[in-house]
Amino acid sequence: MEQQILTLLGETQLPAEAPRQHAERQLEQLYTNEAFPISLASIASENSLPLNLRQSALLVLKTFVLKGWSPTLDEFGGQVLINNANKEQLRKQLLEIATSGLNDRKVKGAASFVISKIASADFPDAWPDLLPTLVDLVPRVDNDRLHGVLTVLGDLVDDGFNEDQFFQSARSLVKCLYDVAVDGGRKLTLRALAVSVFRGCYDTLEMVAEVHQADVKEFMSEALTAWAPIFIEVLRLPLPPIPSQDDEDSAGEVFETWRGFIALKIQVVRALEKTMAVFPTLLISQSLPVFSATWAALAAHLAPYHTFYIHEDRQGRLEDADRLPYTLDFLILEELDLLRSLLGVRPVKKELMNYLEPAVPASPEKEWVADILRLLVGYSQITTEEEGLWEIDVNVFLSEESSETANYTPRNACSDLVDMISSWLPNQALEILLAYARTVSQDGASSWRSREATLFILNRMLVEYHEQGNDVQAITARAYSDHVQPAMLSEDQFLRSRGFTVAGTIVKASTAQLDQVAADLTQKSLDAIRDDSSDIVKVSCIRVLRDCIGAMSLTQAKNFQIPIVTVISEYLSSQDLDELVDNEDLLNTMVETLRDAIQVDATLCLTSAALDVLFTMASQGARNMQTVDIVEEAFMGITESIAAQGMDAYSQLCAKVLPTLAGAFDVGNMTSENALVDMAATLLSVLAEHGTEPLPQGFVAAVMPKLRRILFSDTEFNLHQMATATIKHILAHDPVQMLSWRDPHDGKEGLEVILVIVDRLLGPTVADTSAAEVGGLAAELVEKAGSERLGPYLLQLLRVVAVRLSTAEHAPFIQSLILVFARLSLGNAKEVLDFLEQVQIDGTESRTGLDVVLRKWLENSISFSGYDEIRQNILALANIYNLHDERLSRIQVQGDLIMPKDDRIRTRSRAKAVPDQYTVIPASLKLVKVLIAELINPSSPIRPNMSNGTSKVEEGSDDDEWEDEPLESLDLNAPSTRAQLMSWMDESKWSARGTDDQTQAYLGDFFRHIANEPDFQILYQSLDDSEKAKLQALGQM
Repeated sequence: MEQQILTLLGETQLPAEAPRQHAERQLEQLYTNEAFPISLASIASENSLPLNLRQSALLVLKTFVLKGWSPTLDEFGGQVLINNANKEQLRKQLLEIATSGLNDRKVKGAASFVISKIASADFPDAWPDLLPTLVDLVPRVDNDRLHGVLTVLGDLVDDGFNEDQFFQSARSLVKCLYDVAVDGGRKLTLRALAVSVFRGCYDTLEMVAEVHQADVKEFMSEALTAWAPIFIEVLRLPLPPIPSQDDEDSAGEVFETWRGFIALKIQVVRALEKTMAVFPTLLISQSLPVFSATWAALAAHLAPYHTFYIHEDRQGRLEDADRLPYTLDFLILEELDLLRSLLGVRPVKKELMNYLEPAVPASPEKEWVADILRLLVGYSQITTEEEGLWEIDVNVFLSEESSETANYTPRNACSDLVDMISSWLPNQALEILLAYARTVSQDGASSWRSREATLFILNRMLVEYHEQGNDVQAITARAYSDHVQPAMLSEDQFLRSRGFTVAGTIVKASTAQLDQVAADLTQKSLDAIRDDSSDIVKVSCIRVLRDCIGAMSLTQAKNFQIPIVTVISEYLSSQDLDELVDNEDLLNTMVETLRDAIQVDATLCLTSAALDVLFTMASQGARNMQTVDIVEEAFMGITESIAAQGMDAYSQLCAKVLPTLAGAFDVGNMTSENALVDMAATLLSVLAEHGTEPLPQGFVAAVMPKLRRILFSDTEFNLHQMATATIKHILAHDPVQMLSWRDPHDGKEGLEVILVIVDRLLGPTVADTSAAEVGGLAAELVEKAGSERLGPYLLQLLRVVAVRLSTAEHAPFIQSLILVFARLSLGNAKEVLDFLEQVQIDGTESRTGLDVVLRKWLENSISFSGYDEIRQNILALANIYNLHDERLSRIQVQGDLIMPKDDRIRTRSRAKAVPDQYTVIPASLKLVKVLIAELINPSSPIRPNMSNGTSKVEEGSDDDEWEDEPLESLDLNAPSTRAQLMSWMDESKWSARGTDDQTQAYLGDFFRHIANEPDFQILYQSLDDSEKAKLQALGQM
């Protein structure tokens, strides 16, 4: 059988799809053969076979185990496919493969993963000797076999044990790992792997602590008593001799020793960070020695770091096969992050602040602020790798500058540390840094890298200083003249760039208006963009222009509008537009600067090339969502500003814009460039939404044919949405022009064209997402055309809306359709209900449109978005309630969620297997509940009149010191804890759903008015306590 399986395994790796799938099906047919899993394990254990086939055998075995081992596994197929005797044999085979010293690491890793899946089902009941066997092997096996044992233990911790299984074995497991971590006779990488597995235990312990808090705290306190000294000892270990590049290339003993030391230190630092995150109080007593050791380590590692990454270009960010990082840059990152965490611990902060007291005599410790800033400057220097990357790709430089990158480096970590120190000691830290900057600039031996890094830290500190509300005016002149201006004249491009950046921060952060300084900087930036030889400097200056625009007076800023537009246009012309498509950060930087320049006075667009430049960049960035958002924001500001000046100005804007947008539609259609058409549709929608009333003559004729073509084509849903919204806006602003327009293609009037569009979008062939805006268009049509002009089409239109609502599932689409009836109910609520009762909807359990619409309406109202939409919905529902229509009490709708009795985490698979359950209540009660849900909790509740109780507000302390809360104080299962967490959820602060004071006042008056009505008193008894409390908080009811 093994030969048959080997043949099939080989065929599963063929490039041709048909034979590969045939082999996979044949392997699945062998699942019921009792010898199948044993044969797979035998193949995997045979060292003479090709590695790829052995790995493939274990992958197939993993799938077999998941499907046929035990009903407790998530992917169980419904039938156990292996008997107990074979299970026992297979467990032994896999454990031998995983812990053998002869097997390839990839084979051992695959076997270990299968073991973890089996253990999750069998340990400890059916496999009681698993952990004792592994623990017993640790002191007896050689390094190669120990690696396999640790790999199995790591997989068991990560994926094999549940909370109960883990905690039963935690003591022996952690002791076993500790023995490896402290064993100086073991390979350093194995000791690092043991620490890594120990750190992996924290996630499971955190879950166990939710139920067994005291036990977990006692266990971890005992464990850390042993582990903490080892951690501190490893932190203090000096690094071995630095390997040369030849040592690294040859992977000799010097390099292996270095690599092992780095890997071990990294795992220790990560374990300390994890301890502080999960069990912060348990390290309080050790926080000072840990901080001291971390600081000393960072100071000692600075010189090797410079050797590796500043003076040379060694490779960083490397991990071994066990995913253990082993390069120095990783270690520095972890140490900087640990240092930042430790600075937030009370004993450390208190100790450091005490050194700064005037009464404390002078000592080296008293200079800790200067020391840490020098350290941060040292680690913030541009590496050789960064220098090379930034020179090649300015886009990478910009992403680093804007902190919009996933490439977290020591430079980024230092920036975060600067923020923390600045928040503690804003004035003192800034003064010390300026003094250090003066020393660096006066030192003829200092490199451009050290001067640039000093300015980098200064810039970050100035930003933080300004964000705290402090005035940088006092230091502006000194910093500008001493450090910034010389940097702007430097021969090095990165130092020049940094000089301009800091200058921009200074003018932006100053509370005083630095008109002349900002004007001078603007001119220098414009000159640099034109004349500087470095793209790094050019793009930095483009960013700086934004700071200058905000710092100048309006009069001064207007003087620079044309020069800024011109220089951006020139720089854009110098770029390869095909490459610019991929340079998103550069493109966004130019668009943002152009946007800010235009917003000084939007009428610039009517007489300059500003819009042409904007649209050129928009066309290049049409595929980038961020670029689209920036362009849309810019164009919205332009349109609003110009439309506010009247019809003439807006007409000029349309005359300038519409041909360009029409051309974008045509080019996009010819080239199948959907992103360009999307961008054009978005901008056209903005132009229509913020237009004048009425619109310029010819507006409808210019845009409607293209919009109609879009809506009758099979295209992306967002394009349909934009086109529908644009027609809605046109109809809202100028119904006369819209409805009287005739399509030259077929002679149909605007009213008929819109009816045809609505009918298509409401049809069964159009997806909910594509039709998401049709409800708004239909409502606008009903309102603007009126019943007389619509005639028999009105009832037909409303009937189609009700029918389509019965099958709608997409939330925005549902809201769109419901608002058709909501807007009608604002003035004709009874007529709406009467009409809906006459509508018969086939294919549903409900018999009438009233049943369908009310159910959808009430069950989805709470998810509505938008100020106007929510207000209209509330007013409409209140009108319907005031009818006191008995039909509402006969319609049953979805009520409150029935909370499950167990506290298990609700995963997606479990939610699918056990869907949410709801109560069933009358529509009249649901309507009241919906309106109550729209009430925002009053910030100062007054004594209610609907209850005999009193309202009491507790005042808490205003202690802003961070507390190290003990573990047992946070019981996530305790009702009091849940109540406290829920109390933080003040909808008025966090909810994205819009509300307004007028609507809230209306709701308050509404409930006060109906409070004493008999019908409401009956419904009131069915409300839950939180709903009653909201009503009571309204006061006299």
